[in-house]
Amino acid sequence: MSSTFSQAGVARVESVIKLIAQTCVDNEKYFSDLDAVAGDGDFGYSLARGFENVIAEWDEYDRSDLSTFIQKVATTMSGRIGGTSGPIWGTAFLRAAISVKDKNDITQADVVAMLRSAIEGIMKRGGASLGDKTLLDALVPLTDAIEADLGKGLDGKAVAQHAAEAARAAAEETAKLEAHRGRASYVGERSIGSPDPGAIAIAVLSERVAEAW
Repeated sequence: MSSTFSQAGVARVESVIKLIAQTCVDNEKYFSDLDAVAGDGDFGYSLARGFENVIAEWDEYDRSDLSTFIQKVATTMSGRIGGTSGPIWGTAFLRAAISVKDKNDITQADVVAMLRSAIEGIMKRGGASLGDKTLLDALVPLTDAIEADLGKGLDGKAVAQHAAEAARAAAEETAKLEAHRGRASYVGERSIGSPDPGAIAIAVLSERVAEAW
């Protein structure tokens, strides 16, 4: 993989976002069922409704540059998703957009920066940290894997595959944790034994991206 993705990289990022949107719509019931174990069961519904709007508005988004485009996605997510998911996912996309503001070419470092910025935004908005049993417990290992593999010069397919494996392993490990954020935290120790739906969602999304790469 070259160090600069240029316009081909911008197109790749755009295609990944659309794949994420469609995958969340396709997995509405699965994600909601996961959330129903210790939460209120609306996680899949909320994501699906938000990303349905992203797909519906897809062709209307301003594509003058990648940052502007992702900001439009963030605005849709923040405004169309109920509960806590809207602010969290909207903030993630917004922070990612800000990290590539005024950039016409996208580098490997930019991709990592987008993910790191999204993580920081989620932490600040949701007050969550690693180990609190949230999507961060899969997103951070995924990002670490991507950064390490890009540093080794691995090709895109290998990077995506390893990132998916890291996310899946980390997501499954959340079953051992007690939730400290979100609705699942209300049940305390009873949240132990089932994986976090947000973390599983990150695993599913990363696996779908790896399959399609």
